[in-house]
Amino acid sequence: MQIQKSFNETSNGEGKLYLVPTPIGNLEDMTFRAISTLKEVDKILAEDTRQSQKLMKYYEIETPMHSFHEFTSVHQVKQWVDYLKSGHSIALISDAGMPLINDPGHPLVQSALESSLSVISLPGANAALTALISSGLPANQFSYYGFFPRSNKDQLEILDQISQRKETAIFYESPYRVHKTISKIREILGDDVLLVIAREISKKFEEYIRGSASELEEYLEKQPLKGECVLLVNGGSEIKQHKRVVDDSLSYKDQVLGLMDEEGLSAKEAIKQIAQYHQVRKQIIYAAFHELDQESK
Repeated sequence: MQIQKSFNETSNGEGKLYLVPTPIGNLEDMTFRAISTLKEVDKILAEDTRQSQKLMKYYEIETPMHSFHEFTSVHQVKQWVDYLKSGHSIALISDAGMPLINDPGHPLVQSALESSLSVISLPGANAALTALISSGLPANQFSYYGFFPRSNKDQLEILDQISQRKETAIFYESPYRVHKTISKIREILGDDVLLVIAREISKKFEEYIRGSASELEEYLEKQPLKGECVLLVNGGSEIKQHKRVVDDSLSYKDQVLGLMDEEGLSAKEAIKQIAQYHQVRKQIIYAAFHELDQESK
């Protein structure tokens, strides 16, 4: 058990680790406290010092800055913890938004806490929550999933989870992949599930695109997007409940038949979804279903 009194002066003279949020677009989205903290600490650790230098210059922050990224070694983490133990203070910042949210930093925080050092998080900008409260979707319950999965199997698993939950789901997504992602969501959760894309949050070209999965997919076919996106999916009763019944112990043919029976799918669609689930070519499932290849599973 550990109890941290964040703002009590430590008797042993050890320093503190501050987690300081930075703007997600508009440089003026800094709090007075964040600026003063960055000016007062002994060192600033940044994921990309070149990117963060723009912010430092804007607010005339001259604190020495060093890199801290996903490739930072365990040895370097120990060096920074020793630096804190010697009585110095450090601010950890992200390129944009809250540190540690889809960003490096956890090893440093974990190591600092294991050494009984104070870790103090400052409130500030966060793209996921900013998008949520402006989305029009319920904000009283939500789940943040990070970036939308890349593999078909992981996509199916996470969308099946969402179909059975009531809260709003939040993802980060690349503008180059968001069309494909929405197509997958539409395929699994249905045409009418409500979605919101928030892009370029707090910047000049900030935009919220709200509508059904079918409407957004049609829109994106004609209008490619730019800028990092936050994608929100409505939960609850308005989602088409997608009951994926896949028993891996059954043959491919029986799995297809089960999906057709449980969800009223055509053979073609069931074959496609079983192929996606197992990440195999549709021809393999097709052959097994039509008993063209007696050696198939």
